[in-house]
Amino acid sequence: MPVLRRSAREIEIKLRVANLDDAIRQLRRLRAKTEGRVLERNTLLDTPGSDFRTRKRLLRVRVETPAPSPMLPGGSKRTVVTSKWPAPVSPGTHYKQNFEREVPLRSSRQWASAFRSLGLRPAFRYEKFRTEFRLPGLRLDLDETPVGVFLELEGSPRAIDRAARSLGFSRRDYIRDTYWDLYAADCRRRKRFPKNMLFEH
Repeated sequence: MPVLRRSAREIEIKLRVANLDDAIRQLRRLRAKTEGRVLERNTLLDTPGSDFRTRKRLLRVRVETPAPSPMLPGGSKRTVVTSKWPAPVSPGTHYKQNFEREVPLRSSRQWASAFRSLGLRPAFRYEKFRTEFRLPGLRLDLDETPVGVFLELEGSPRAIDRAARSLGFSRRDYIRDTYWDLYAADCRRRKRFPKNMLFEH
């Protein structure tokens, strides 16, 4: 049986990155250790009535495959199911906070039929290249997406603020939006109907 990770409080922000190569060099300057670059194929699942989205809950299947680049090694292959739900926060907080639970899947082939048998369906699919970096007490995920490059910082507020300052950002730059929010905003700017956030293959 796969090991179920205990629910954890996730505290994070996103930063918009202007230049991917410069961001990699800055992270190396901070001596962040990388776990490698992967292509993520994410599927958000929901009921036909969108009950999860209405209650601000998330159920996601993420399939990761190694995707090395000239500047980065490839990461590991894995499939993970994640559930998230909102954590209570103080008004005016600068950080996005959720409770999160994850469980790895041994096979990436069987999940679709298993969830379909429970009455769930794919509600939104999105892709990104992610390179995971680590600093003491902080996870930094460099995400290359169809709507831009973002650096996601996850850890304590103090660790997030310290790393953001070291990278030349301030709290004014913090983004709490989900990737669906960012994709939907990009579609509005381009006057397109939002579907799935996928790379053009």
